[in-house]
Amino acid sequence: MTTTKTKKRKLFKLLAPQAESVYLAASFNDWDPQARPLKKDAQGLWKTSVTLPLGKHEYRFVVDGEWRDDPQCEERRPNSFGTTNCILHA
Repeated sequence: MTTTKTKKRKLFKLLAPQAESVYLAASFNDWDPQARPLKKDAQGLWKTSVTLPLGKHEYRFVVDGEWRDDPQCEERRPNSFGTTNCILHA
């Protein structure tokens, strides 16, 4: 019996040692800027894992209330705010 995976676990991370708070806002959480907080480690790396349905997802980080791109993301798409959204393939 073969099973087809319909979801995939993805790690989101951002190095921001000076930040007080970092959140993940994305197409999969209705772009809610406080829906998914990241946790900070001793080196200032913020992380969270999310289980996502397979497919393409757009996201940005919200750092101390300011929307930011993921510097590690290579694929982006312009959004209606004059900035870009990061693209993740799950």
